[in-house]
Amino acid sequence: MLPSRMKIVLDTGILIAALITTNTPPHIIYQAWRRKTFELITSEWQLDELKRVSHYPKLRPYFNPSEAGKLVNELKNQTIIIPDTKLPTLEISPDPSDNPILAIALVSQAHFLISGDKKDLLSLKKIGITPIITASQFVSSFLH
Repeated sequence: MLPSRMKIVLDTGILIAALITTNTPPHIIYQAWRRKTFELITSEWQLDELKRVSHYPKLRPYFNPSEAGKLVNELKNQTIIIPDTKLPTLEISPDPSDNPILAIALVSQAHFLISGDKKDLLSLKKIGITPIITASQFVSSFLH
């Protein structure tokens, strides 16, 4: 079970996966957040990235753009949003586009950063005090 006030950062890929699939770890985590099982931390940058990524043509067959819009609105209204001006510029990840998500986890001192990015984010294992784990690890350890 989760301690009260657990703070979680979800990689954008986890949020997109939650829209595409049901009964999978990303979707289970998304539903747990909607039930207020934990606090979700995001940033203005991530909300913009989510809007941008959700319009990729390759994702069109998997979900309606209005579903992504609903998710963005939920995130705007029900998360802790760190202003971009509070995020440090990091050069930690082999993929520079991952550095802002690392900055969110670092600044918020999140309990976990959850990602499916094995090559870059998960290989780091930790950012500051925040462990970087998979959605499956989080579900099996905290949501069952």
